[in-house]
Amino acid sequence: MPAAGRTRVLIVDDSAVMRSLLRSVINSGEGLEVAGTAADGATALAAVAADHPDLVLLDVEMPVLDGLATLRQLRAQGYKVPVIMCSSLTRRGAAVTIEALASGASDYVAKDSSLVGREEALRALAQDLLPKIYALTRAPAASQQRPIFAPATRQSNPAASHGPVSSLVPNPVPIPAPIFGPSAVQRLPAVAPAVVAIGVSTGGPSALDTLLAELPADFPLPVLVVQHMPEVFTRLFADRLARSCRLYVNEAFEGAPVTPGTTYIARGDWHMEVLAPAHAGAPPTLHLDQDPPENHCRPSVDALFRSAAKVYGSAVLAVVLTGMGYDGLAGARVIRAQGGFVLAQDQATSTIWGMPGAIAQAGLAHKVLPLAAIAPEIIRIAGRGPFALGSRALSRMVR
Repeated sequence: MPAAGRTRVLIVDDSAVMRSLLRSVINSGEGLEVAGTAADGATALAAVAADHPDLVLLDVEMPVLDGLATLRQLRAQGYKVPVIMCSSLTRRGAAVTIEALASGASDYVAKDSSLVGREEALRALAQDLLPKIYALTRAPAASQQRPIFAPATRQSNPAASHGPVSSLVPNPVPIPAPIFGPSAVQRLPAVAPAVVAIGVSTGGPSALDTLLAELPADFPLPVLVVQHMPEVFTRLFADRLARSCRLYVNEAFEGAPVTPGTTYIARGDWHMEVLAPAHAGAPPTLHLDQDPPENHCRPSVDALFRSAAKVYGSAVLAVVLTGMGYDGLAGARVIRAQGGFVLAQDQATSTIWGMPGAIAQAGLAHKVLPLAAIAPEIIRIAGRGPFALGSRALSRMVR
């Protein structure tokens, strides 16, 4: 990543119109310049080798060598340059983009074919793309405020969303400092957890691919995941995880039972919350709604975390992974206040240390761990004893 000077961006797209739009967007960004353009993946590979750009904008569908094949060759050749995929919001485009994100792409922008006129297209593309470029190449504080796949409209409390982290939620009670690193003291939650709630954004598909694949088929807890992603993506993403994981994985649906061994991925553009059991002996269930976005996000990690804390109390194990912005910060405060346990991904292994960094810097994380250490830690915590909810826990939920 460039430490100083201008950030050089390679544009790869087979459409001359799209290359022109992307060039205009890059030229409008402070400190950015176009390193070159390419109309296919083979030309792009040669340009990366010759020009060493700081970031690559890579089209999904191209002749000669498509975007996914180009990305895989870049990574196989050892290039770690950040790559943002450019794709249409179609089922095919979404499927390929999911594979690209799981294969090492850093982020994604949509080509919105519904926009009318060049100026409208430029504004929409710049609003989505420029913060992601800055976050991936410089990571200034301001660039971390808008996460991947965030809706651009229907915000709740937008003034607070752009304020400093300390102004977003009430001051917390004193919290012990987090433990950093995989060799930390073997601290356990005071109460055995009954659910794992995960929040993740930029870099999430690859991180979840790694983490969930490490959980055993007999993992004794339900796992609820909010990944910032549009609706056309989440079903495909859940299907992909179901093929690569030993757990049962599905896209969330209204009334879904939250039972051990189940993993639900929040549906794009819908908040996912946990509801208490209707009666003793019944499991908690999922509720989906389209209330206004929180932290520019729908689904929101905060919405999931708050509801999990309300239903499960201190029996929540929350995990915050890589992502831009600070969605999950307010919810993690609620979980800590209820006595739950919080893990955060470390900076070195995060694509962007926005979301987990906010948790760590606010003193809300019990442990800050590299990605490879998080699944073993979840298994260690979950393996401390039986997790079938007893009558006392169920009666507490029903009340």
